[in-house]
Amino acid sequence: MKKGIFTFAILSIIFALAACGKSTEEKTEADQPDQAQTEQPPADSLQLLENEKAGEYLADSQGRALYYFKKDDAGKSNCSGDCLANWPAFTQEDFAVPESFDKKDFDTITREDNGDKQVTYKGFPLYYFAKDQQEGDVNGQGVKGVWFVVNSATEFE
Repeated sequence: MKKGIFTFAILSIIFALAACGKSTEEKTEADQPDQAQTEQPPADSLQLLENEKAGEYLADSQGRALYYFKKDDAGKSNCSGDCLANWPAFTQEDFAVPESFDKKDFDTITREDNGDKQVTYKGFPLYYFAKDQQEGDVNGQGVKGVWFVVNSATEFE
């Protein structure tokens, strides 16, 4: 009788442990497909954000606003030296763009001052603003009437 109870107890423990292990495996396997199906943009995607002051604007994958300089020419940056220190060039390679943008509108130029590649939108170089310290900052919007955020409706003169 004691052997029967002992065997029953051992089998119960084995089944309980097997059930726990199996449910953990099932949960892990079930979680992985859900994560793969989540439609998050790739880590290197540009994104379209919105701000009360600036409206919709293009930002990099970390949420840093991208700007254009009205004094630039298509295919050429007119921002160098101190200007470039305050308005660093956007140089990221290989990125996805938001749905409202056409990837064909993005290209690169080679900067004349330092030979670096700089991303352009519709031919115009893109920049960050050094005083934008965190995701969502658009402190450069409208600076000196020549710096503006980029959005899908941006038209260059």
